[in-house]
Amino acid sequence: MKDQLEALVLQMYRSNILYSEGVREFKKRFILTVLEENKGNQCRAARELGMHRNTLSRTISELKIDVRQLRDGVKRPPRSARPVPWKRKSSANRTDSSCHPEPWRSRGEGPYDANAAAVSQGSRSSRKPLDYSHRNGSCMTT
Repeated sequence: MKDQLEALVLQMYRSNILYSEGVREFKKRFILTVLEENKGNQCRAARELGMHRNTLSRTISELKIDVRQLRDGVKRPPRSARPVPWKRKSSANRTDSSCHPEPWRSRGEGPYDANAAAVSQGSRSSRKPLDYSHRNGSCMTT
């Protein structure tokens, strides 16, 4: 292989090809070969080339390589045609207090419930009710 590369370099030199043009053409051929082997899959090609996929994508753009020609022509189906593995319940329908952001709502308690202060703070009415309008996750008294 080394002899073939030396012969190619000598031929390019004698043909007055500039260094930058030679390097550009080599990069293009090398990347095209790896992309063809991976059927246009840039992630796999980048892994085999030992570079980040974003670097490969940028290099493909700079070298003006059309990756669409390398693909099998098989496209992913649109999201509407893909099978749905499971359907998540919306948070409005959840009654489990462990995953509800404000568990007191699912129990019918809250800062605006008349019994909430007495229930959450015991029988002592001298304590202030808790303020649930917090943002940082810690309860504050009003």
